[in-house]
Parts: sequence; C-alpha cells; structure tokens
Amino acid sequence: MSDPYLWGKVLHILSFVAWMAAMFYLPRLMVYHCDAPKGSVQSETFKVMERRLLKAIATPAMIATWIFGLYLAWAGGFFTDGWLHAKLLLVLILSGVHGFLARQVRAFAEDRNRFSGRFYRVLNEVPTLLLIGIVILVILKPF
Repeated sequence: MSDPYLWGKVLHILSFVAWMAAMFYLPRLMVYHCDAPKGSVQSETFKVMERRLLKAIATPAMIATWIFGLYLAWAGGFFTDGWLHAKLLLVLILSGVHGFLARQVRAFAEDRNRFSGRFYRVLNEVPTLLLIGIVILVILKPF
C-alpha cells in the first residue's frame, strides 16, 4: 500500500476528476450569467460562484493534475510513447481552455463579457471531447 506510483495514480485521477468537474460547470455558469442583467444580485452571485470555482477548485486541480501526471510519466518511463505525446497535446489544449475560461471569469467580473450564452454552450462541449480523447489514449495506448 506504500507504492508511490499507485498513490501518484490515485492523486492524478482525483485531481483530474475535480478539474473536469470544474471545466464542465464553469462554462455552464457563464451560460446563465449571460442572461443576468449587469449589476443585478443574480449577476453578482454568478461572479462570486465563478471566481470561487476557478480559484478554489479548477486551478489547484489543474496544477495537481499536471504535477501527478508528469510524475507518472517519468516514473513509468512513458515520455517516449506516442500515446503520451497525444495525451499531452490534449491536456495542453484543455489547459488552454482553462486559461480562456479564467480570462472570461475576469471579463464577467468587470462586466465586459462579449460572448453569448450560445457560445458558452458550445464551449461547454470542448472539455467533454477532450476527456473522451484523453481516456481513450490512457486506457488503449494505441501507439
């Protein structure tokens, strides 16, 4: 039970689950925030929810996912495997989506959002597609 590699897997998976939960929920909050009048109690509540989700869950979970994932890649000797390169590309894209959402949290906080609810509905599907690709690569290791 003291195998560091297995504990790394546990922590990587838990971090990734928390990160994905935040990545699914944050754009959904923004869909609803678009409909709230600027300055309203509802809009101010969404601002708090978005900021807390980003700072308390999404960003720490993303950082932990990267740390434990890189440890697993190193400890498992996977850095030369093609499947890991593809997975890292998808995780980099997911990190980019995270960064974009972080900028949108700031934009909403300053009442300068320029995107529609429909935009955030479509954006909400991107993490799902990335999740599917990442899981397929990790489980099947196709190359």
